[in-house]
Amino acid sequence: KSTILFSGWLTVSTCNLSRQRYDVIVVGGGHAGTEAAAAAARVGAETLLVTQKIQTIGALSCNPSLGGVGKGHLVREVDALDGLCGRAGDWAGINFSVLNRSKGPAVWGLRAQLDRQRYREFIQAELLSTPRLKVLEGSVEELLVSDPNPAEPGRHRVTGIRLANGSQPISASSVVLTTGTFLSGSLFVGRTSSPGGRIGDAPSSSGLTQTLRDQLGLRVGRLRTGTPPRLLKDSVDLSLAKLHPPDRQPTPFSFMNTQTRCKPEEQLPCYLTYTTPGVERVVRESLHLNCHIQQDAKGPRYCPSIESRVLRFPGRSHQVWLEPEGLTSDLLYPQGLSMTMPPDVQLRLIREIPPLHRAEIHTPGYGVQYDYVCPTQLSPALQVKNTQGLFLAGQINGTTGYEEAAAQGLWAGVNAARRALSQPPAALSRTESYIGVLVDDLVSRGVTEPYRMFTSRAEFRTSLRPDNADLRLTMKGFELGCVSAVRHHEAVRVRCSLQNAIAALQALTMSSTSWRKKLPGISMSENKNQTLSGMDLLEYKDVSFEMLASVFPECLSPYMEFSQRLKIEAVYKPHNDQNRSEIKRIQSEENMSLPQDIDYFTLPVSLSQEVREILDRFRPTTLGAATRLQGMTPAAIANLFNYVHFTRSKLNHTTVSFSLEDL
Repeated sequence: KSTILFSGWLTVSTCNLSRQRYDVIVVGGGHAGTEAAAAAARVGAETLLVTQKIQTIGALSCNPSLGGVGKGHLVREVDALDGLCGRAGDWAGINFSVLNRSKGPAVWGLRAQLDRQRYREFIQAELLSTPRLKVLEGSVEELLVSDPNPAEPGRHRVTGIRLANGSQPISASSVVLTTGTFLSGSLFVGRTSSPGGRIGDAPSSSGLTQTLRDQLGLRVGRLRTGTPPRLLKDSVDLSLAKLHPPDRQPTPFSFMNTQTRCKPEEQLPCYLTYTTPGVERVVRESLHLNCHIQQDAKGPRYCPSIESRVLRFPGRSHQVWLEPEGLTSDLLYPQGLSMTMPPDVQLRLIREIPPLHRAEIHTPGYGVQYDYVCPTQLSPALQVKNTQGLFLAGQINGTTGYEEAAAQGLWAGVNAARRALSQPPAALSRTESYIGVLVDDLVSRGVTEPYRMFTSRAEFRTSLRPDNADLRLTMKGFELGCVSAVRHHEAVRVRCSLQNAIAALQALTMSSTSWRKKLPGISMSENKNQTLSGMDLLEYKDVSFEMLASVFPECLSPYMEFSQRLKIEAVYKPHNDQNRSEIKRIQSEENMSLPQDIDYFTLPVSLSQEVREILDRFRPTTLGAATRLQGMTPAAIANLFNYVHFTRSKLNHTTVSFSLEDL
């Protein structure tokens, strides 16, 4: 069905457009672009997605997987806001596992190996069925830039795009750039390089980079990444690798799904092997043949090439995961063997690994270098501060990974649509979502290397859990217009059911002696005799909701479908209660906006020259964002706070005092 629908869509999409103006234009059809286009259309904007090749929309350019620790949290949040990637993962997944199970549920990482073809087909079919969304195949030559609207901050205004084929310009109120690795991208294999952002695809136009750097005056940097060779599965001796089966029962990404398309017994395993001293020898002998590794551009620290790993950690053995690329694919993806040496040297290297001693390469690995825009030049809505109507999302902002791109794409799409529809920008706090942490880190601190999400980046990760993303975000998404009525109805049902279940648990109160009689197997001190509720008891490690429901079936059995979520809520309740005051403090700081036209160099406040330069360079939009800038001191924050409050209080004839002790 997907193939038939997509064939028809191809025909329609490459025809001449029926209109030359849209509310939102999204450039790029990767994870950021597809989420941005779908989100903008859901909010109500007439949206155009422009991509160089329609067949590659939704393609998994690198690893055939989704999620992981930190990244799985982002997928859950994108799904809670009605995004695409979670449901696509459930449709295309062929190996599901929850990582970090030995730790608390707050840092569990849902991950899935994906069937590349199924994932691409799902994304394409979803875009086809999205109202108000059109797709055009083409390369964007330049942005249309005009004078700014004097009623809004900014020195420029983007009004549309011009295609490389010389056709009529296409106008829009908002433009979202999601160019991935294609912005002045260069491909590297051995000593050779060629323009491009992905092997097999045409390079993007150089005019786009020129517009950003020269016309809009944006600071642009250079980053690099890479991908491993794809191996023919039949040439690999998997008996020499360690079998790693998936979870027996797949856990879906999407809150709307109770099961995945792939049945438990249909899942494919992964295999683990390790590098040998021979791998290190080949790397060192071929360094003079590898120009990519010698470049100054920063690569991903947490997903480095095998060359970088060998040079950084000599004498060590490194993990290599052999991952399936699809249910019917004849290829394996060797996770951990990203490399850019000449193809013949790549073959020598992989054959130094025992299971790969006769392996054949289907497609060699290669490196990519590309331009990115320093993200401190963006607002929390992911709009360029000095350019009205221009939004950026994905690797163009210095991030790495499908999940980080999808999260930015959705949020940029929402705000691009809201701007086009004359609605105020929306913001997500770092206290309420990992998407908020991601955006705040980017716009407040910038990047010096490709940014990847980790649970350690979130201060309040015990409340920002994968299991409660729907409760945190779906209602807000519905207010913003990006969540459907069906999903909203389900989220309301879940919220009400959990509230009723917690009330029922709290109403079950007994002395600890009585609880020990009811549940004789639990580990509870006999020296203490206190009154405990069912919610209190659920905090105990060896007490499950199922145990309580078996004792009190009349009041608890209706909530069995939420047994795991209730257990998690109980476990983290004491910690989250302690965090509430800190969360309120941060939220109050984030609600205090800083005027974007402040001249920090002449501000009549006691600030050092270094602090003034930091504030002028990053121009934080809120006091909360200012507190997280490297180099800001508590005294500077206090003085800035007092100045903003004093300026406002003159209008209200009130005074506000602030001291260092309040920090």
